[in-house]
Amino acid sequence: MKQYEQKVELYFELKGTPDSSRESYWRRMQAFLIYMQDRQMPIEDMTQEDIQLYILYLKRDKGLSAGTINNYISAVKFFYTYVLDKEWNPRKVPRMRRIQKLPVIPAKEDVLLLLNSTVNLKHKAILVLIYGSGLRVSEVAKLKISDICSKTMRIRVDHAKHNTNRYTILSQTALEVLREYFKTYFRAKNYKTSDWLFPGRNETDHINVKTIKNTLIKLRDKLHLDSTISAHTLRHCFSTHSLEDGVEPVFIQQMLGHKSLKTTLTYLHMTSKSLMGVKSPLDCKENHEG
Repeated sequence: MKQYEQKVELYFELKGTPDSSRESYWRRMQAFLIYMQDRQMPIEDMTQEDIQLYILYLKRDKGLSAGTINNYISAVKFFYTYVLDKEWNPRKVPRMRRIQKLPVIPAKEDVLLLLNSTVNLKHKAILVLIYGSGLRVSEVAKLKISDICSKTMRIRVDHAKHNTNRYTILSQTALEVLREYFKTYFRAKNYKTSDWLFPGRNETDHINVKTIKNTLIKLRDKLHLDSTISAHTLRHCFSTHSLEDGVEPVFIQQMLGHKSLKTTLTYLHMTSKSLMGVKSPLDCKENHEG
Protein backbone atom coordinates (compact mmCIF):
# COMPACT_ATOMS: atom_id res chain seq x y z
CA MET A 1 0.00 0.00 0.00
CA LYS A 2 2.89 2.34 0.69
CA GLN A 3 3.85 2.39 -2.97
CA TYR A 4 0.57 4.19 -3.72
CA GLU A 5 0.64 6.56 -0.77
CA GLN A 6 2.94 9.20 -2.25
CA LYS A 7 0.95 9.43 -5.47
CA VAL A 8 -2.37 9.79 -3.62
CA GLU A 9 -1.01 12.37 -1.18
CA LEU A 10 0.37 14.41 -4.09
CA TYR A 11 -3.09 14.49 -5.68
CA PHE A 12 -4.73 15.55 -2.42
CA GLU A 13 -2.13 18.27 -1.93
CA LEU A 14 -2.48 19.62 -5.47
CA LYS A 15 -6.27 19.69 -5.20
CA GLY A 16 -6.29 21.07 -1.66
CA THR A 17 -8.49 18.23 -0.38
CA PRO A 18 -9.68 18.83 3.24
CA ASP A 19 -8.17 16.57 5.91
CA SER A 20 -11.54 14.97 6.67
CA SER A 21 -11.99 13.95 3.01
CA ARG A 22 -8.43 12.64 2.80
CA GLU A 23 -8.98 10.47 5.87
CA SER A 24 -12.28 9.17 4.52
CA TYR A 25 -10.85 8.28 1.11
CA TRP A 26 -7.74 6.66 2.57
CA ARG A 27 -9.73 4.55 5.03
CA ARG A 28 -11.99 3.17 2.30
CA MET A 29 -9.19 2.65 -0.21
CA GLN A 30 -7.17 0.73 2.38
CA ALA A 31 -10.18 -1.45 3.25
CA PHE A 32 -10.54 -2.35 -0.43
CA LEU A 33 -6.82 -3.07 -0.87
CA ILE A 34 -6.81 -5.31 2.22
CA TYR A 35 -9.81 -7.15 0.77
CA MET A 36 -7.87 -7.74 -2.47
CA GLN A 37 -4.70 -8.85 -0.67
CA ASP A 38 -6.57 -11.25 1.64
CA ARG A 39 -7.95 -12.98 -1.42
CA GLN A 40 -4.55 -12.95 -3.14
CA MET A 41 -5.95 -10.89 -6.01
CA PRO A 42 -3.22 -8.81 -7.75
CA ILE A 43 -4.00 -5.14 -7.26
CA GLU A 44 -2.31 -3.97 -10.45
CA ASP A 45 -4.36 -6.44 -12.49
CA MET A 46 -7.72 -5.78 -10.88
CA THR A 47 -10.78 -5.55 -13.10
CA GLN A 48 -14.15 -3.95 -12.61
CA GLU A 49 -15.52 -7.45 -12.10
CA ASP A 50 -13.32 -7.62 -8.97
CA ILE A 51 -14.86 -4.34 -7.84
CA GLN A 52 -18.34 -5.74 -8.45
CA LEU A 53 -17.53 -8.66 -6.14
CA TYR A 54 -16.29 -6.20 -3.51
CA ILE A 55 -19.53 -4.22 -3.65
CA LEU A 56 -21.54 -7.42 -3.23
CA TYR A 57 -19.33 -8.25 -0.24
CA LEU A 58 -20.07 -4.85 1.33
CA LYS A 59 -23.79 -5.31 0.71
CA ARG A 60 -24.31 -8.97 1.62
CA ASP A 61 -21.57 -9.77 4.11
CA LYS A 62 -21.02 -6.40 5.78
CA GLY A 63 -24.64 -5.23 5.52
CA LEU A 64 -23.69 -1.63 4.73
CA SER A 65 -26.24 0.94 3.63
CA ALA A 66 -26.51 2.19 0.05
CA GLY A 67 -25.10 5.59 0.99
CA THR A 68 -22.06 4.08 2.73
CA ILE A 69 -21.43 1.71 -0.18
CA ASN A 70 -21.56 4.65 -2.60
CA ASN A 71 -18.82 6.31 -0.53
CA TYR A 72 -16.70 3.16 -0.94
CA ILE A 73 -17.39 3.17 -4.67
CA SER A 74 -16.12 6.76 -4.91
CA ALA A 75 -12.88 5.84 -3.13
CA VAL A 76 -12.34 2.70 -5.23
CA LYS A 77 -13.09 4.62 -8.42
CA PHE A 78 -10.50 7.23 -7.47
CA PHE A 79 -7.89 4.52 -6.89
CA TYR A 80 -8.80 2.68 -10.10
CA THR A 81 -8.76 5.74 -12.36
CA TYR A 82 -6.09 7.95 -10.80
CA VAL A 83 -3.61 5.54 -9.23
CA LEU A 84 -3.92 2.66 -11.71
CA ASP A 85 -4.84 4.97 -14.62
CA LYS A 86 -7.61 2.68 -15.89
CA GLU A 87 -10.87 3.49 -17.68
CA TRP A 88 -13.98 3.42 -15.49
CA ASN A 89 -17.25 2.05 -16.85
CA PRO A 90 -20.19 3.31 -14.74
CA ARG A 91 -22.52 0.77 -16.37
CA LYS A 92 -20.48 -2.02 -14.82
CA VAL A 93 -20.19 -0.39 -11.40
CA PRO A 94 -23.40 1.60 -10.87
CA ARG A 95 -23.95 3.61 -7.75
CA MET A 96 -26.58 2.15 -5.47
CA ARG A 97 -29.98 3.75 -5.26
CA ARG A 98 -30.44 5.39 -1.90
CA ILE A 99 -33.69 5.34 0.02
CA GLN A 100 -34.04 8.73 1.61
CA LYS A 101 -34.65 8.51 5.33
CA LEU A 102 -35.83 11.64 7.06
CA PRO A 103 -34.00 12.24 10.35
CA VAL A 104 -35.90 12.62 13.59
CA ILE A 105 -36.44 16.30 14.40
CA PRO A 106 -37.12 16.76 18.11
CA ALA A 107 -39.38 19.55 19.28
CA LYS A 108 -37.77 22.82 20.33
CA GLU A 109 -38.59 21.95 23.94
CA ASP A 110 -36.45 18.80 23.74
CA VAL A 111 -33.59 20.66 22.08
CA LEU A 112 -33.63 23.31 24.81
CA LEU A 113 -33.79 20.53 27.42
CA LEU A 114 -30.62 19.04 25.93
CA LEU A 115 -28.81 22.37 25.94
CA ASN A 116 -29.94 23.43 29.39
CA SER A 117 -29.03 20.05 30.88
CA THR A 118 -25.41 20.38 29.75
CA VAL A 119 -23.40 21.00 32.92
CA ASN A 120 -19.96 21.28 31.31
CA LEU A 121 -19.64 24.88 30.09
CA LYS A 122 -17.32 24.00 27.20
CA HIS A 123 -19.70 21.32 25.95
CA LYS A 124 -22.67 23.67 26.33
CA ALA A 125 -20.92 26.36 24.26
CA ILE A 126 -20.27 23.81 21.51
CA LEU A 127 -23.83 22.50 21.42
CA VAL A 128 -25.48 25.95 21.41
CA LEU A 129 -23.27 26.91 18.45
CA ILE A 130 -24.31 23.83 16.47
CA TYR A 131 -28.01 24.49 17.07
CA GLY A 132 -27.86 28.28 17.08
CA SER A 133 -25.78 28.63 13.92
CA GLY A 134 -26.39 25.39 11.98
CA LEU A 135 -22.78 24.26 12.13
CA ARG A 136 -21.51 20.79 11.33
CA VAL A 137 -19.78 18.98 14.19
CA SER A 138 -16.45 19.14 12.36
CA GLU A 139 -16.93 22.88 11.78
CA VAL A 140 -17.57 23.79 15.40
CA ALA A 141 -14.58 21.69 16.47
CA LYS A 142 -12.26 23.67 14.18
CA LEU A 143 -13.42 27.19 15.07
CA LYS A 144 -10.72 29.71 15.92
CA ILE A 145 -11.27 32.51 18.43
CA SER A 146 -11.11 35.02 15.58
CA ASP A 147 -14.00 33.29 13.77
CA ILE A 148 -16.49 34.70 16.27
CA CYS A 149 -17.51 38.32 15.66
CA SER A 150 -19.86 39.82 18.25
CA LYS A 151 -19.97 43.17 16.41
CA THR A 152 -21.57 41.76 13.28
CA MET A 153 -23.09 38.71 15.08
CA ARG A 154 -21.53 36.40 12.52
CA ILE A 155 -19.40 33.27 12.57
CA ARG A 156 -16.82 32.66 9.86
CA VAL A 157 -16.58 29.03 8.75
CA ASP A 158 -13.33 28.36 6.89
CA HIS A 159 -12.39 25.24 4.91
CA ALA A 160 -15.77 23.61 5.33
CA LYS A 161 -17.20 20.72 3.31
CA HIS A 162 -16.30 20.88 -0.40
CA ASN A 163 -13.45 23.21 0.69
CA THR A 164 -15.80 26.20 0.91
CA ASN A 165 -15.92 29.25 3.17
CA ARG A 166 -19.01 31.01 4.45
CA TYR A 167 -20.58 33.10 7.20
CA THR A 168 -23.48 32.11 9.40
CA ILE A 169 -25.38 33.88 12.16
CA LEU A 170 -24.31 34.10 15.79
CA SER A 171 -27.14 33.70 18.26
CA GLN A 172 -27.36 36.21 21.10
CA THR A 173 -27.97 33.34 23.52
CA ALA A 174 -24.94 31.49 22.17
CA LEU A 175 -22.84 34.65 22.51
CA GLU A 176 -23.74 34.92 26.19
CA VAL A 177 -22.73 31.29 26.78
CA LEU A 178 -19.52 31.85 24.80
CA ARG A 179 -18.60 34.91 26.91
CA GLU A 180 -19.07 32.90 30.09
CA TYR A 181 -17.02 30.04 28.64
CA PHE A 182 -14.29 32.43 27.47
CA LYS A 183 -13.97 34.07 30.90
CA THR A 184 -13.67 30.65 32.54
CA TYR A 185 -11.21 29.03 30.13
CA PHE A 186 -9.16 31.87 28.63
CA ARG A 187 -8.98 34.75 31.12
CA ALA A 188 -5.87 33.43 32.88
CA LYS A 189 -4.14 32.36 29.66
CA ASN A 190 -1.95 34.10 27.15
CA TYR A 191 -3.90 33.43 24.00
CA LYS A 192 -3.89 34.57 20.38
CA THR A 193 -7.01 35.09 18.29
CA SER A 194 -5.67 32.41 15.95
CA ASP A 195 -5.90 29.80 18.76
CA TRP A 196 -8.56 27.09 18.73
CA LEU A 197 -11.79 28.21 20.38
CA PHE A 198 -12.28 24.67 21.69
CA PRO A 199 -8.85 23.11 22.25
CA GLY A 200 -8.46 19.40 22.89
CA ARG A 201 -6.47 17.73 25.65
CA ASN A 202 -3.38 18.80 23.77
CA GLU A 203 -4.04 22.50 23.34
CA THR A 204 -2.22 22.62 20.03
CA ASP A 205 -5.08 20.53 18.60
CA HIS A 206 -8.78 21.29 18.47
CA ILE A 207 -11.31 19.18 20.35
CA ASN A 208 -11.91 15.76 18.83
CA VAL A 209 -15.10 15.38 16.80
CA LYS A 210 -15.82 12.07 18.55
CA THR A 211 -15.74 13.83 21.91
CA ILE A 212 -18.56 16.13 20.79
CA LYS A 213 -20.60 13.25 19.37
CA ASN A 214 -20.17 11.12 22.50
CA THR A 215 -21.09 14.07 24.73
CA LEU A 216 -24.45 14.44 22.99
CA ILE A 217 -25.12 10.70 23.06
CA LYS A 218 -24.49 10.48 26.82
CA LEU A 219 -26.71 13.51 27.43
CA ARG A 220 -29.47 12.15 25.18
CA ASP A 221 -29.48 8.78 26.93
CA LYS A 222 -29.47 10.41 30.35
CA LEU A 223 -32.60 12.38 29.40
CA HIS A 224 -34.23 9.29 27.78
CA LEU A 225 -34.73 11.07 24.46
CA ASP A 226 -35.06 9.42 21.04
CA SER A 227 -32.08 7.12 20.44
CA THR A 228 -31.59 8.44 16.89
CA ILE A 229 -30.78 11.96 18.11
CA SER A 230 -27.11 12.85 17.51
CA ALA A 231 -24.97 15.96 17.55
CA HIS A 232 -25.71 16.41 13.83
CA THR A 233 -29.44 16.41 14.70
CA LEU A 234 -28.93 19.90 16.15
CA ARG A 235 -27.92 21.14 12.68
CA HIS A 236 -31.06 19.55 11.22
CA CYS A 237 -33.08 21.30 13.93
CA PHE A 238 -31.54 24.67 13.06
CA SER A 239 -32.74 24.26 9.48
CA THR A 240 -36.20 22.91 10.28
CA HIS A 241 -36.97 25.33 13.10
CA SER A 242 -35.72 28.26 10.98
CA LEU A 243 -38.15 27.27 8.22
CA GLU A 244 -40.94 27.08 10.77
CA ASP A 245 -40.03 30.58 11.93
CA GLY A 246 -40.45 31.89 8.39
CA VAL A 247 -36.80 32.25 7.33
CA GLU A 248 -36.43 32.09 3.54
CA PRO A 249 -34.86 28.82 2.33
CA VAL A 250 -32.21 30.67 0.31
CA PHE A 251 -30.88 32.30 3.50
CA ILE A 252 -30.83 28.94 5.28
CA GLN A 253 -28.94 27.48 2.32
CA GLN A 254 -26.25 30.16 2.67
CA MET A 255 -25.91 29.68 6.42
CA LEU A 256 -25.71 25.89 6.13
CA GLY A 257 -23.28 25.98 3.22
CA HIS A 258 -25.39 23.77 0.95
CA LYS A 259 -24.24 23.73 -2.67
CA SER A 260 -27.80 23.28 -3.89
CA LEU A 261 -31.06 24.86 -2.71
CA LYS A 262 -32.66 21.48 -3.39
CA THR A 263 -30.76 20.05 -0.42
CA THR A 264 -32.11 22.78 1.85
CA LEU A 265 -35.67 22.30 0.63
CA THR A 266 -35.66 18.69 1.87
CA TYR A 267 -36.14 20.17 5.33
CA LEU A 268 -39.62 21.23 4.28
CA HIS A 269 -40.58 17.57 4.77
CA MET A 270 -39.54 17.80 8.41
CA THR A 271 -41.35 20.94 9.47
CA SER A 272 -44.31 20.93 11.82
CA LYS A 273 -47.19 21.86 9.53
CA SER A 274 -49.09 23.46 12.41
CA LEU A 275 -46.24 25.96 12.85
CA MET A 276 -46.16 26.67 9.12
CA GLY A 277 -49.75 27.92 9.26
CA VAL A 278 -51.17 24.93 7.38
CA LYS A 279 -54.49 23.71 8.72
CA SER A 280 -56.11 20.37 8.22
CA PRO A 281 -59.50 20.59 6.48
CA LEU A 282 -60.87 18.74 9.50
CA ASP A 283 -59.94 21.69 11.71
CA CYS A 284 -61.44 24.40 9.50
CA LYS A 285 -64.32 26.26 11.16
CA GLU A 286 -66.37 26.56 8.02
CA ASN A 287 -68.68 23.60 7.54
CA HIS A 288 -69.79 23.00 3.97
CA GLU A 289 -73.10 21.25 3.80
CA GLY A 290 -74.02 19.43 0.62
